Amino acid sequence: MGNIAVGIDIAKLKFDVAVWVERKKYKTKVFPNTPAGFTQLLKWLSCYGNCHICLEATGSYSITLATFLADNGITISVENPSRIHAFGQSELSRNKTDQGDAKMIARYCALHTPALWSPEPLSERQLTALVRHLSSLEEMKRMQENRQLVADEVIQSSLTAIIAYLKQQIKETKQKIKTHIDNDHNLKKNKQLLESIPGIGEIVSSSLLAYVGDMSKFSSSKEVVAYAGLNPKLCESGLFKGRSRISKTGHSALRKALYMPALAAISCNAIVKAQWERLVSRHKGGKIGICAAMRKLLQLAYGVLKSGMPFDEKIALAS
Repeated sequence: MGNIAVGIDIAKLKFDVAVWVERKKYKTKVFPNTPAGFTQLLKWLSCYGNCHICLEATGSYSITLATFLADNGITISVENPSRIHAFGQSELSRNKTDQGDAKMIARYCALHTPALWSPEPLSERQLTALVRHLSSLEEMKRMQENRQLVADEVIQSSLTAIIAYLKQQIKETKQKIKTHIDNDHNLKKNKQLLESIPGIGEIVSSSLLAYVGDMSKFSSSKEVVAYAGLNPKLCESGLFKGRSRISKTGHSALRKALYMPALAAISCNAIVKAQWERLVSRHKGGKIGICAAMRKLLQLAYGVLKSGMPFDEKIALAS
């Protein structure tokens, strides 16, 4: 007898669970999205035997719960929301409720048997948490600096103090990231490999290590590009001939982290610069050229991490 399919629809404060016990029959329950709720879920599922749980990849909410379940020996899949959405459309689902979504995810799990998921090593999880925290701090600092430009004089001193505090937190978090990487042999080695590529500095190398992780899970550079949502997507039908755009069905934070380094690489990286000049000669600079530069940087990063060899311009030009 196979595993029982379980679907989870997760939100900020709670998550809905549906166990597909037999055709058109479910057992459902709602749990708080807290460590106590995770433990309650384990206890509740224990009476159903072996379960295969499926939930959508929705950032920190899904990963926290998925990691807890995987650490407790539960078979789990974390699926792209677009796939589950397409499955729901194929069923002509008319109503949308949290419980209904949990049931749909359970059916998807049973009928499609999605690939199993396992958490990243602890060192990579901690690095990801630090990098995301740094990004949040920098965003908060930008918001306060923008407020300060138009704020009344009466609150200027308060905003100045907040910005100074955020700058200190940013400085400390950057140091924590550096220390964390330096204390891990693999992370430190991979960081050095990434920074051998012109255009990739300390910040983006940390982001790549946090958001991409172990490159061995990808079989080709195309898979890494698709993971970032930088793969071309052609839209055309019948007589309509559309233009290619990036799919954006992927890791948005990774795309954001690559944007500024790609601009720098256009002038300092011979491989990226040559590609940019070819595109400009065909009147495809601008956004198209920048996206292509982001894609090329990611492919070069994949190459050095996969081979374990520092960047070599001659090898890159020959490939």
